[in-house]
Amino acid sequence: MKQSLNLRMGHQLSMTPQLQQAIKLLQLSTLDLQQEIQQALESNIMLELEDDEFGSFSLDAPLHDKKSDNLDLLHGSEGSQTDIPDDLPIDSSWDDIYDAEPEYDSPAPDYDFGSIQEMSNFEGEFESQRTSTLSLQAHLLAQLDLVSFSEHDFAIAIAIIDSINMEGYLTVSVDDISHSLREQMPDLELDEVHAVLHRIQYFDPAGIGAIDLGDCLRLQLQQLPDSMPHKNDALLLVTRHLDLLATHEQAKLVRKLGVDEEELGEIVALIRTLDPKPGEKIQSKLSEYVVPDVYVRKINDRWCVDLNPEVAPKLRVNEMYAGLIKKSDSGKDNTIMKEHLQEAKWFIKSLHSRNDTLLRVARCIVEKQTAFLEHGSIAMKSMVLRDVAEELELHESTISRVTTQKYMHTPNGIVEFKYFFSSHVSTDGGGECSSTAIRALIKELISNENATKPLSDSKIAEFLKAKGINVARRTVAKYREAMFISSSSQRKRLL
Repeated sequence: MKQSLNLRMGHQLSMTPQLQQAIKLLQLSTLDLQQEIQQALESNIMLELEDDEFGSFSLDAPLHDKKSDNLDLLHGSEGSQTDIPDDLPIDSSWDDIYDAEPEYDSPAPDYDFGSIQEMSNFEGEFESQRTSTLSLQAHLLAQLDLVSFSEHDFAIAIAIIDSINMEGYLTVSVDDISHSLREQMPDLELDEVHAVLHRIQYFDPAGIGAIDLGDCLRLQLQQLPDSMPHKNDALLLVTRHLDLLATHEQAKLVRKLGVDEEELGEIVALIRTLDPKPGEKIQSKLSEYVVPDVYVRKINDRWCVDLNPEVAPKLRVNEMYAGLIKKSDSGKDNTIMKEHLQEAKWFIKSLHSRNDTLLRVARCIVEKQTAFLEHGSIAMKSMVLRDVAEELELHESTISRVTTQKYMHTPNGIVEFKYFFSSHVSTDGGGECSSTAIRALIKELISNENATKPLSDSKIAEFLKAKGINVARRTVAKYREAMFISSSSQRKRLL
């Protein structure tokens, strides 16, 4: 094959580094954007925060005067030394030249007990927001140290506590715990493990270390006082007839327990006061907060949209370093500083572009979803990305990037931008109803239903059809499962 050179002309779409950076910032979430800004501040000397009071200063400012002023403030008392020699004698020390810092006898502070109480309340609120997680095992081990156990039983108790999950249940059988300890304790008997487990089951919270749900409810009932009405009947129900309670067999329970329907209702009410997962109230979790990107407020009967200034801090070019470029020569260092300056300008411009696009999209959403702001999710209108893209003359991919992991603070709570976009269902009047509004209607119907006769999916579909919304039973089931709502048989209550 003969080799040759050919010249071809063609068109190719290429993305400049500036455009790539703008697209990257556009799709970042709030947390990722803050990390990106922090990384840019650390890597580029030309960038600084606008609220940084020490970020920039004039090169022509007399440094000597500022230094003298600061020394005057630090040594304002009469006779203080303000003249610092350039060099100290070799055989001298700092204390030989300067006096030690004088000690002052401060009077006893006059405390304002009202202010102390307010500060205590504030500190308590702050501590509640940053409380670290407390594991259930740590809670049980703290109680274990308060109980007199022998060294032999203490090792058994440690093995049992390690086998308890976050919900408070024993994840392995007593036989497995016994077999795992046989290597360290050859003379260990099964009854010893049962005895230690029995003592741990009386730890806080009540019901800890249970084998199953019935055992957990039994442990909690046993710790109630004997004067508690229907305690014995409730114990009989959870130990022998818990399966009948799960299937709502009211007639069989009345016959098995030998009580009437009214007494059965009181027994079931007592059981409902128990905690099926006692370990979760000890296993504390850090609260996760969502920082909104925009705020929506109603001012003078008009909905206004503003950016959250805390999400993206304002940046600027450092004037001192930018001024050094003009005064320096055309060396390698000056070239690097020019590159940093150009990158800083691109980064600031990309941030402004991101904020402008985010604000435009948010305002467009608010204009189209005013009914949601006024009446809630039940009044949500159907909307797709194309509707916003056509109105703002942007591409759908741009709208998708803007609405991903961006949040809006509304009178109805903090919601993601994606929440406003949903499919639609036709109505009898020829209009459209948003799927979000249909979910809200289904949730409202279920919340107002009779617990003894819950609404089936077919019945809910009939209610929606009466309102002019054509929804099939399977669609209702799909929306219900998406909202993590149980079926009608599982929602049914005995009394």
